Amino acid sequence: MAQVVLERIYHEGFGRILATLIHVLGDFDIAEDAAQEAFAIAAEKWPREGAPRNPIAWIIGTARHKAIDRIRRGINFDQKREELARLQAIEMTHDEDSDDNAIPDERLRLIFTCCHPALATDAQIALALRTLRTSG
Repeated sequence: MAQVVLERIYHEGFGRILATLIHVLGDFDIAEDAAQEAFAIAAEKWPREGAPRNPIAWIIGTARHKAIDRIRRGINFDQKREELARLQAIEMTHDEDSDDNAIPDERLRLIFTCCHPALATDAQIALALRTLRTSG
């Protein structure tokens, strides 16, 4: 039953759903990706849990949430990339200015770089452990 509802909504209402998402999000590609992802989630959930009372609103809401998550991830990625670029520029300036104060063990510098707060904690730990394993 849920599969039939989903197929009907996809064939009859996809254009309207996509238009609504484009209006809300202001980006065709993000809206289209989010709509496809929402339909995929519905195809997985609805057969188990049943179709919601207002399936079109459910699809639009789910797609909107997925798009917002995607936009946030993109913003976080851009911020981290900029922070890493600043860190690299500072490090390069520091290397050129003070050869006397160079850290004798390059592994220590690499560990500090791996543990930079711009990286997620899981990534910091994984990079630090990998650095220790490969350089030891």
